[in-house]
Amino acid sequence: MRNLTHRLEQEFELAIHYPVIFTREVFALHNTVLRDLFQEAGKQCHRVLVVIDSGVFDAYPGLPHDIASYARHYPDVMELVDRPFIVRGGEVCKTDPQEVDAIWALVERHRICRHSFVIAIGGGSVLDAAGYAVATVHRGIRLIRMPTTVLSQCDGGVGVKNGINYHGRKNFIGTFTPPSAVINDSNFLSTLDARDLRSGIAEAIKVALIRDSVFFDYLESHGRELAEFNDDVMREMIGHCARLHLDHIREGGDPYEYGSARPLDFGHWSAHKLEELSDHALRHGEAVAIGIAIDTIYSFHAGMLPKADMERVVTLLQQVGFDLNDATLDLLDVQLSLSEFQEHLGGVLTITLLSAIGQGTDVHEIDESLMQRSIQQLMR
Repeated sequence: MRNLTHRLEQEFELAIHYPVIFTREVFALHNTVLRDLFQEAGKQCHRVLVVIDSGVFDAYPGLPHDIASYARHYPDVMELVDRPFIVRGGEVCKTDPQEVDAIWALVERHRICRHSFVIAIGGGSVLDAAGYAVATVHRGIRLIRMPTTVLSQCDGGVGVKNGINYHGRKNFIGTFTPPSAVINDSNFLSTLDARDLRSGIAEAIKVALIRDSVFFDYLESHGRELAEFNDDVMREMIGHCARLHLDHIREGGDPYEYGSARPLDFGHWSAHKLEELSDHALRHGEAVAIGIAIDTIYSFHAGMLPKADMERVVTLLQQVGFDLNDATLDLLDVQLSLSEFQEHLGGVLTITLLSAIGQGTDVHEIDESLMQRSIQQLMR
């Protein structure tokens, strides 16, 4: 018989481009950042659905009015299809499926198409949930992210991931879908409480530790100003952290994480589990700070990192105000947490540790007793 097996090879590349813009008062009538983005997307008037974090709405109750005024001022480029949809802020919007379902329903009701836009305004959880909803309906609608927390402006909000939780597992369901644009409006940071301001500092320390020793030196030398949330230092930190995050996505060779390595998840194998164990009483940045400390101490005990460098990292985390001895640490099951992290990443277990400040190193085996010893060191 004739051999009927036939194989075709398919290969193509897709160029991804999106701007990350830093501004103030994005909906002020004199600010043309948003108008310019719509003009770049085409000469037609674009239909727009706006999603707002409930915490942002509470802090800025006049925001829907400002958005409506902006749309009326630039009717040639944008048309609001409805009043902004207010999404519950925090982890609940990623855990309760009604948030995503409501966005899908609004897209259907208003006949939002792939050439329309959704603007998502909020913290990292809202951006994750809204981004997942927008990425999956019609196989993807154009999304403009407006992060409103330090953490989301310098880390997750500028990347390509979206995700929701499932059966208690953080980010169990999600997509890799780049936004059309990211607009970081520093005005949104003015009403954040100390915990939210501090949480973003953890991600800046993280990316400095794995990529940029000079940036870590800057953070260390301005530790007191960071603890006091000095505007100039915080602005410099956010901008440089966002740049490093984008550099890693572009230059790391694995933007959609097909491999096993996740350098940007340094400290996250335990952080994700600590968030779950605390029923999200620990905020993401607070859990990441603890995770950074654990893996830094382990790097020292494993003979990879000098003691002086380990002490610098722990001291900076404490100086900016993180409590590294949280009661949830007593509940952390190292073996289970590593297993779930490996399942989430796929492939072989790959944990990023430190061989020097500014230099992350991937390892594929963890000495669980040594890791437990490192955790115990934090709990003294």
